[in-house]
Amino acid sequence: MKVRINPENTEIRRVESDPKESTTHPGLLTFPIVGIGASAGGLEALEQFLRHVTENCGMAFVIVQHLDPTHKGIMPELLQRVTGMEVFQAKDRMKVKPDCVYVIPPNKDMSILHGVLHLFEPTAARGLRLPIDFFFHSLADDRREAGIGIILSGMGSDGTIGLRAIKEKGGMALVQEPASAKFDSMPRSAINSGLADIVAPAEDLPGRLIEYLRHPFTVTKPGASLEEKDQSSLEKILILLRSKTGHDFSLYKKNTVYRRIERRMGVHQIGRIASYVRFLQENTQEVELLFKELLIGVTSFFRDPEVWDQIRDEAIPALLAGYPDGGSLRAWSTGCSTGEEAYSLAISFKEALEQFRPAAHFTMQIFATDLDQDGIDRARKAVYPVKIASEMPLERLQRFFIKEASGYRVCKEIREMVTFATQNVIMDAPFTRLDILICRNLLIYLTPELQKKLMPIFHYSLKPGGVLFLGSAESISTFTDLFAPLSIKSRLFRKRESLLSPEPLAFPASFVPTRPGFPKEIPMMKPAANLQTLADQLLLQHFSPPAVLTNDKGDILYISGRTGSYLEPAAGKANWNIFAMAREGLRFDLGSAFQKALRQKGSVTVKDVKKGTGDNTQRVDITVRTIQEPEALRGMVMIIFSDVAPPAVHTVSNLPRTAATDNAAVHALEQDLLQSREELQSTREEMHSSQEELTSTNEELQSTNEELQSTNEELTTSREEMQSLNEELQTVNAEQQSKMNEFSRVNDDMRNLLNSTEIVTIFLDSKLHIRRFTTGADKLFKLLPGDVGRPLTDIVTDLVYPEMAEISREVLRTLTFSEKQIAASDGRWFSVRIMPYRTTEDVISGVVITFANISAAKTLEAELRKEITQLKNVRTE
Repeated sequence: MKVRINPENTEIRRVESDPKESTTHPGLLTFPIVGIGASAGGLEALEQFLRHVTENCGMAFVIVQHLDPTHKGIMPELLQRVTGMEVFQAKDRMKVKPDCVYVIPPNKDMSILHGVLHLFEPTAARGLRLPIDFFFHSLADDRREAGIGIILSGMGSDGTIGLRAIKEKGGMALVQEPASAKFDSMPRSAINSGLADIVAPAEDLPGRLIEYLRHPFTVTKPGASLEEKDQSSLEKILILLRSKTGHDFSLYKKNTVYRRIERRMGVHQIGRIASYVRFLQENTQEVELLFKELLIGVTSFFRDPEVWDQIRDEAIPALLAGYPDGGSLRAWSTGCSTGEEAYSLAISFKEALEQFRPAAHFTMQIFATDLDQDGIDRARKAVYPVKIASEMPLERLQRFFIKEASGYRVCKEIREMVTFATQNVIMDAPFTRLDILICRNLLIYLTPELQKKLMPIFHYSLKPGGVLFLGSAESISTFTDLFAPLSIKSRLFRKRESLLSPEPLAFPASFVPTRPGFPKEIPMMKPAANLQTLADQLLLQHFSPPAVLTNDKGDILYISGRTGSYLEPAAGKANWNIFAMAREGLRFDLGSAFQKALRQKGSVTVKDVKKGTGDNTQRVDITVRTIQEPEALRGMVMIIFSDVAPPAVHTVSNLPRTAATDNAAVHALEQDLLQSREELQSTREEMHSSQEELTSTNEELQSTNEELQSTNEELTTSREEMQSLNEELQTVNAEQQSKMNEFSRVNDDMRNLLNSTEIVTIFLDSKLHIRRFTTGADKLFKLLPGDVGRPLTDIVTDLVYPEMAEISREVLRTLTFSEKQIAASDGRWFSVRIMPYRTTEDVISGVVITFANISAAKTLEAELRKEITQLKNVRTE
């Protein structure tokens, strides 16, 4: 994509240099379309923004604002006063044109398709609608990397999810400086989510936007190879990222990395990659920002709801069926971002348990990992904005979330099921013995080579029958022997136990360390020969027909018997495909039978196939059979070759005598030749027998070596499992340590808060036993630290308040607070307030009693009463 600038009026046009280069629909206009979201205080911000946009800027602006659905919109007339561009109220199927402003009408949702606006009747209830997110999503899908979103003043968090969608497609996000906004909730929500490329006052945003669009984007131009200097600069950027963050992005798809780098260069108005390398070296904070840019991920609760319904209704019940009551399932969510999918899995598990096994007692442990430490920290807090109400039914929201001032918090029951940790799925050890593994929209950012390394690791991590859950744009590629589809559309796969020997897993070197002085393989004694095994081998080698096992594409996986008469290696690069190796005469009939067997999913036999030419002609029967059982071989194909005996030769006796004599001589010669051939064949067979014996001995040695290797692999696997367990324990320990530190800080804050108020406070449980008390309580009650857990009625007090226990029980029963002024035996007065004790789950678990010293107020009151009495007496006199 190129940017064309008119120097006279700073007019901007983005045009495609080649239609093949465009990643958007061919019918799309090539000028920038800017989506602007605003709410409360948005009119002032919009006026400031549009006042600084030139008339011939070459851009179109679509404004989505929260409007009163019951009043006629006058926003276009108000904005027309501050801009020379034409301002329209959007209509259904209105085509967007440059140098124009379009405003959403009241009580409508708006979308865009191929540069044309479409209006919808809102489906969500008033107060729950998110029109900015709705439009930004469609803008991201329609414009992709050309999408631009701006968030101005407003309350709530509408627009944050839409900006995330724009960023995922490679677009640009601009946000008003919160300090300059009349209401800063929407700008702060976008900034706190880490999505903002540019943050500036509303009047400065047009200039920053034009500077960004002026920047030439040439790094990711399709079909153009990078110069050696540029390639070197990109590699240096990856090195700086690795040295700063410890993560290697060289295995990520190059176009993805290049687009993120381009955007950061555009933000800083840097034209050359080499200059950006120097900028990174001089500004370490920019390295961190680029790292965050590369980690932008789009996630939400129950994304693709129908897939989550299938997990809840089919996958989880099938897994539970394999466990006894009281069993525990294990799951791993890779690239979990801010934790929505991990919590979605926990909620789905709870719903499946309540629906299908209500009387059982199953548990699930979910490990959720990501590279982004900030994302992990937000996931641990489990607090999400109010917009999640649009992502799930109200019943589910009320069941598993607690409403708070800042949004919704995941309930404690679900939070305790998930353990969050930072992890690099490429470099760190995987979790093992898993029932479910979620890896959604991570593989699409990785190179095919890396995907091929991760798939066997995922297979290794899952238990037999475990479920792999991929993103809508991802697949298992060629690993059909490792995973069987449960639902291709839903991207759900089940681990398949393969009988074939898998390739060794490419675990990181740090995962399986080699210790000096220890051999890689442990020598073992040769196992004793098994009579049954030797007999089976003899039958297979000499009496069973030659056979070949292939996959559904014809690639040979296993050979039984001697197949040299039917197959031979093709010339050139090694090719183990049976159609390339089939001898002359067999290839056509074999291919036809193969395809027919796949279609019928049964057995197909081709009779009397002629192979070879001249005297070497041989007739063969070919049987092709698709395999359904055992489960590990399902989908594979068995091909069996059987030789057909030649027809008998009949002698004709009614020929003339001379001809008969000649025929007899010829026949005698033929018999001699046949005898010679038989002797030669016998010699050959003896040689073959000797060769087979040598081969058999060699196979036995190879078998012994394979057994030794297998034993070594088992020991290595055990060591890897122990290492993985150790990693899991370290993860859990880090999680617990983080929680303990947080609890310690909260405890210190609460203690200092209570001490600073100088209000004595006593916490009682539902049985009125002492749970905790603050400093100063021992001056009213004869309390000692060891009195925690004792009934308050057993403690001697200076207060003249015998009914305090009864009133506390009444507060527990009615949930209404009580406040009274009570005197102490030494003349002091206290305001005693008794309130219910509420947990974060809105459960009443005791009472809180506070004692505020009001002796000074009482003394002053007594003095005032005395003075009033004296004044009355003086008047009377």
